Amino acid sequence: MTDIKEPEFEPIPVQGTLTHKAYCQLRAAILKGELLPGKKLKIEELRKNVGTGASPIREALSRLTSDGLVDRIDQRGFRVATISQEEFDDLLKARCWLEERALRESIAQGEAKWEEDLVLSFYRLNRLPRATGDDKFTTNMEWEKRHKEFHMALIAACGSSILLGYCDELYDKNIRYRNMTESVAYPSRNVTQEHEGILNATVDRNADLAVKRLLDHYKNTGSLLRSTLAVMNRDSGSGRK
Repeated sequence: MTDIKEPEFEPIPVQGTLTHKAYCQLRAAILKGELLPGKKLKIEELRKNVGTGASPIREALSRLTSDGLVDRIDQRGFRVATISQEEFDDLLKARCWLEERALRESIAQGEAKWEEDLVLSFYRLNRLPRATGDDKFTTNMEWEKRHKEFHMALIAACGSSILLGYCDELYDKNIRYRNMTESVAYPSRNVTQEHEGILNATVDRNADLAVKRLLDHYKNTGSLLRSTLAVMNRDSGSGRK
C-alpha cells in the first residue's frame, strides 16, 4: 500500500489559549479531510504538526470528542471519527428540520438590514469560482467560506442564538462529508442558480417557496453524496483503498 504523507496543518490565525489554537487547527484538518476518518491520532505526531505541547493537544482532542469529530479508543488514545451513510442521512434530516424553522422565523422577523446582509453575502459568493485549477477539481476555500456565510445569512434573523449554533455545527459536519466525497455534488448542477432561487423567494417573503428551494438544494446534494458514500463503502468492503 502506498505510504501516506502526514498532513502539514495550515496555521489558523486565532486568538486564545494554546488549547484553543490546537483545537481550531485539528478541527479544520478533520473537516477538510486532511485527517481521514478512522485515522489514529498520535499525540507526538500532532504536537509536531500543530507546533504546540502535548497537553494542549490532549485537551483539544477531548473537545473534539465532545463535538463528535474524534473518538476515544478504550481510554488509551484517539482516532478521527468514522463516516457512514446512516450518520449522513441523520445529519441531513436534522439540518432540514432545524433550518426550515430558522428560515421561516427569519422571513417573519427579518428587517431591512438582514435583507441587505443576505443580498451582499450572495453577491460576494457569486463573484468567486467554486473550484481552482482547470485540470483537476480543487476546492476554492474562499468560496467555501462565502458559501457558509450565505447559508448562515439566510437564517440569521431567526431570533435564537441556540438554533443558529446548532445549524452552524451541522453545516460544518456536512462540509466534512462534502470534502470526503470531493466534487460529486456540483458538476451537473447550476448551484448559483439554486442559491439565487432561494435568495429571491426569501427576500420576497415567500416562506413556503423559500423553504422548498432550500430543502431541495440540500436534498439534491444529499442524493449525490449518498451515492458516492455507497461506492466508497463498497470499495472499502472489497479491500480496495
